[in-house]
Amino acid sequence: MKAYEILFIVDPTINEETRAGALKRIDSAITENGGTIDNVDNWGKRKLAYEIDKLTEGDYTLINFHADPTQIAELDRVCRITDAIKRHMIVRRPDHE
Repeated sequence: MKAYEILFIVDPTINEETRAGALKRIDSAITENGGTIDNVDNWGKRKLAYEIDKLTEGDYTLINFHADPTQIAELDRVCRITDAIKRHMIVRRPDHE
């Protein structure tokens, strides 16, 4: 398994239940095929560098995890089809093998 991190942005005006649902979908996409979540860090509301879907602020969450490289495409697909997630980025962490 390799170390990865995902940073995703959700609309800060959505309710906590919807935000938790998006986090649960990502969690299940990572863990259902043997991946493990190391750390979940909620950064909170921050100003965006540029406007996304008429939003100037976003609620950021960073997840550090270990997963098989074949799972990353499925995780990316889950993030793309989840309406609450406005942007996401998955990066491999070579320093945490």
